[in-house]
Amino acid sequence: MSFIPSDIKGLKTPCYIYDTQLLERTLNAIKAEIAGYENFHVHYAIKANANPSVLRQIAVAGLGADCVSGGEIEAAIREGFPKQEIVFAGVGKADWEIKLSLEQGIGMFNVESVEELQVINEWATSLQKHARVSFRINPNVGAHTHAHITTGKAENKFGVDMADMVRVIRMTEEMPLVDFTGLHFHIGSQLLIMDDFVALCSRVNELQDILDSEGIYAPNINVGGGLGIDYNAPDEHPIPDFKAYFDTFKKGLQLRKGQQLHFELGRAVVGQMGALLTSVLYVKQGKQKQFVIVDAGFTDLIRPALYGAHHHIENLSAEGRTAGKQTYDVVGPICESSDVFAKDLELPTTQRGDIFAIRSAGAYGETMASGYNCRKLPSVYTI
Repeated sequence: MSFIPSDIKGLKTPCYIYDTQLLERTLNAIKAEIAGYENFHVHYAIKANANPSVLRQIAVAGLGADCVSGGEIEAAIREGFPKQEIVFAGVGKADWEIKLSLEQGIGMFNVESVEELQVINEWATSLQKHARVSFRINPNVGAHTHAHITTGKAENKFGVDMADMVRVIRMTEEMPLVDFTGLHFHIGSQLLIMDDFVALCSRVNELQDILDSEGIYAPNINVGGGLGIDYNAPDEHPIPDFKAYFDTFKKGLQLRKGQQLHFELGRAVVGQMGALLTSVLYVKQGKQKQFVIVDAGFTDLIRPALYGAHHHIENLSAEGRTAGKQTYDVVGPICESSDVFAKDLELPTTQRGDIFAIRSAGAYGETMASGYNCRKLPSVYTI
């Protein structure tokens, strides 16, 4: 935790601390693994963390942007991402978002349904702007992750069914201002087993063979993102295994001549750079348990309440104490029973005023914060 200021009591909690040096090292690791592959393009998934300073640092590093809303497109452009390197995904694109994307000339739409394609065609015709579209295909590939963040199964709401792939591509041939540019996939997030990506590669290869038989060429293949981080031991593995990730696609995909390969990484880029700092309000002795009640709640970091997600928690104030350890439930102040960060957690003996660090909170933390209970949004500090 070297990036956390020594004067932590001077910080107003709850707050996020972002380690810009670790972010830089992570970005450099990504660039090192794709060096020499001019057809590899990495887009940062803005939904993971949309903090302006974070976006600027990632844009300067040369990554493109993966957006899922018009607001994210506006943020990407504002913070310096090239418009032609922006891809727009999402199962429910609103008319104003489609219009904005066409007027700004973004790189491509990742289209998820025939109905969406028809609306994009209407707006392209109205504005007399070319729309570059890739089709998100639902590959029916399972992923070893939480059910709420699995996106590539047949029962999920995302994408076009494989059986409809050729038909929807053929539809673009009747749309003068809609240009078919490729296929898009995304099977889920927080994936740590490369077998999931191996299975995706096999499915992409099968679908490309079908396109070959139909005389259809896809200039771009987008395999989405999904690479996870180590929530259990963030100091031991501060940077994800990008080598194993990119090597899986280098070896597993049978790309055609000239095809460009796109990745959409979010959590893997920013997850480990952030920590949520929170102050202990009370140590409460219950009938069966001890509770540490902190000033952060699921309004600041919703993942534990939403997914039952685990985050490593440290008592930063306990260094040097000799009082031993005790078992606590770490809970927040929100008026919901689900406002729990950890149960039966062994920690150094804790007292009012201690500062906790909830680690690996750079992704899906600040960006998902809310004002429920009329609470103020957490402060953010970059180091």
